[in-house]
Amino acid sequence: MQSANMLLKKIVRSSVLPFAAQHGMKKDLFPLRRTLSLSLCLKQDNSCKPSEKLDLDAWKKVMKSGLQEEASETVSEPKELSTSAAAREILQMWRLAGRSVPENISEEQLKTFMECPSKSAKKKYLRYLHLKELYKKNDKRKVEEKRERRLEAQDQASKTDETKKRSFICLWSNTMDRAYNWRAAQSMVFGQPLVFDMSYEKEMSVREVANTVRQIVLSEGCNRRSVDPFHIHFCNFKDDSLYHREFIKYYREAWGKLLITVTDQCYTEVFPKDKLIYLTADSPKVMKTFDHDKIYIVGSMVDKSIKTGVSLARAKRLGLETAALPLEKYLLWNTGAKNLTLDQMMRILLTLKDTADWKKALEFVPKRKYCGFVNKPVKELKKTLDLINMLKVGKGREEVQKQFAKNYSKKYKLK
Repeated sequence: MQSANMLLKKIVRSSVLPFAAQHGMKKDLFPLRRTLSLSLCLKQDNSCKPSEKLDLDAWKKVMKSGLQEEASETVSEPKELSTSAAAREILQMWRLAGRSVPENISEEQLKTFMECPSKSAKKKYLRYLHLKELYKKNDKRKVEEKRERRLEAQDQASKTDETKKRSFICLWSNTMDRAYNWRAAQSMVFGQPLVFDMSYEKEMSVREVANTVRQIVLSEGCNRRSVDPFHIHFCNFKDDSLYHREFIKYYREAWGKLLITVTDQCYTEVFPKDKLIYLTADSPKVMKTFDHDKIYIVGSMVDKSIKTGVSLARAKRLGLETAALPLEKYLLWNTGAKNLTLDQMMRILLTLKDTADWKKALEFVPKRKYCGFVNKPVKELKKTLDLINMLKVGKGREEVQKQFAKNYSKKYKLK
């Protein structure tokens, strides 16, 4: 009998209760209180049990409890939908619908949105967030525009400054070029000649010729910028030679505009021999003073193998006077050959011509080749010589003393 009652409850719950919940028939579903007799004949062991009576009031209570369970289930569904994910989906739908919804919303703002009591309150809150976001974007855009305007103003100011500087530099360079050219033009008429002997092409390799031309270019620039420049002569200069090709590489179109004299003649044919002095490091005669009436000749040669006596032999064949710079007289020579580069020779001669001071002129000698000047006190010279003795491995003190006595005057004696 109990199983029959349970079956009846299920049938009624599945058929009557949904209809009543849909049409609001909760109170008028059971208007009468009466007893329902239900008799079921179940065959168990070929016997039929008597019918039992069912109380309708108890059955009604059971049915109401079922309705409450169904109602609780329907109420729990909106609570599940009220999560943050569902709220974000709603915001996305409203945003696509064109409503005033912010693009970015934080978790705190979303929580406040979910706690709003009504739909209108939610709309007002979303509109407030939307306007706040628009104000922030507008402020950010204004800041960026202001920054761009400031950068543009700085660029324009820098461009104007650069144009002013460039115009000033161009004006200055043009003016100085004109002044230098005017001095070089005057030197071609009134200046002291300085000869570069260009007859050493066969004595050098192609690389050495290129180095020679580079040094001559530096010498010409240094001479052009000096206060009283020399009148430069390129003697024994052959067209289409290695010298000529290297000069064209450096000067290009300016080669024909140089304020110098270029000739294929020998210097003995251009100038009188009694005024010519060939400067060579191999000369036994030491140059004491700079003579403004003489014409000095510099050999245009860079010899890495240090072939001694080449320029001296050429000067002797031509019967010319030779001279060497007084390096050992004024400098405490350390190591290395006494050959100098052509641009160093040019600076030394220009300084001698302007000041006649050997100390200032010989400052252009590389510092690695000497320890100091000789016109120092004897005590300092002794210290320097002691240092040289320590550096020169394998040489005795007597050999150093002999070299010192040979190079310097007798008044400097070692004890």
